[in-house]
Amino acid sequence: MRLHLWSFEKHIMLGNSEYEKIKVKEVHGRYVTNGQVFDFISRLNDSFKIETQGRSVLGKSIKSIEIGNGPNRILMWSQMHGNESTTTKAVLDFICYLEGSGGIAKDILKNCTLKIIPILSPDGAEAYTRVNANNIDLNRDAQDLSQPESIVLREAFDSFSPDFCFNLHDQRTIYNVGNTDKPASVSFLSPSVDEARNITAPRATAMQVVVAMNAMLQTIAPGQVGRYNDGYNLKCVGDSFQTLGCPTVLFEAGHFQEDYPREETRKLIFQSLLTAITAIGTEKVSDFDARAYFEIPENGKQFFDILIKNAHLYDLKFVSGTNIGLLYEEVLQEGKIAFLPKVKKVGEFETYFGHASYDCCFESDLLKLRADSSICSVIDNI
Repeated sequence: MRLHLWSFEKHIMLGNSEYEKIKVKEVHGRYVTNGQVFDFISRLNDSFKIETQGRSVLGKSIKSIEIGNGPNRILMWSQMHGNESTTTKAVLDFICYLEGSGGIAKDILKNCTLKIIPILSPDGAEAYTRVNANNIDLNRDAQDLSQPESIVLREAFDSFSPDFCFNLHDQRTIYNVGNTDKPASVSFLSPSVDEARNITAPRATAMQVVVAMNAMLQTIAPGQVGRYNDGYNLKCVGDSFQTLGCPTVLFEAGHFQEDYPREETRKLIFQSLLTAITAIGTEKVSDFDARAYFEIPENGKQFFDILIKNAHLYDLKFVSGTNIGLLYEEVLQEGKIAFLPKVKKVGEFETYFGHASYDCCFESDLLKLRADSSICSVIDNI
């Protein structure tokens, strides 16, 4: 069985050169809005059905893309939170891959029908915020359906009648895998259906999809896949759809080493989509053991963007052994995202990691730290 699954994983993975051919390079970085996405989809061929599903609070179009003629119906949506754009980029890459219609793409189109909403919250995307223009988190509006964007998604769910749902998000840089110093570059969740976190048949099926993707990702990003907390909240869209009996998978694109634009993570999400949809289309999901889902370590929250150790050697105003943890604040500036360091934690703490680390005990680290004026100005103001 293990050899069979390995062959399946290798068969569907794209090499770097193959991926670069289908990557939508004109859409990159963290700031992705309707304009960029609409430019891309306007060039798609006639096999793609483009519809305006509805409009946002501020009247922006929410478009969907439908492709394929197969019996396995998959609904996916991205940028429910406007500042979570990595999965949108991966979705565009996947659409570009399907447009080529060769190899596995041809089989996907024969076996699956996909409905994709690349940006559910265009107002949030434009403002680069988690919430919509009414300051509402759409992922807490699944029951109230108080926002036009929430209604668009629910109407798409009801009319399309999916067999699977993919809920596509980004997660913060704070997450690590288990208790390790590995970043959670990708995390998954098969949402709960009740407070007891019982495993229904649809939830188990979603777990099997996650297991398939994890098996593939361990070959290209070993140790960098986490499992998101499965606390139940019916206000969340994933929990709501799973409770309605549709196998639903939450995707969380996280941090990859030295990849704040999240172009490496984008590739991991693309490969995950390709794996999951191929598994569904070829009816191989049942080959994977749902119990292996719980072997994926839960996410920890032990990362800082910048970790400074022994800060007393940088400035004597700090007591001996003081560490400083900084996180970036992502700020929209002239159409680009600036990463501004902010102090998150100061004191004696050891169970944390840094995507960038400076130990002032080492002269080389101390010199590098002093050379970074943006970090120094923040520390000097503590």
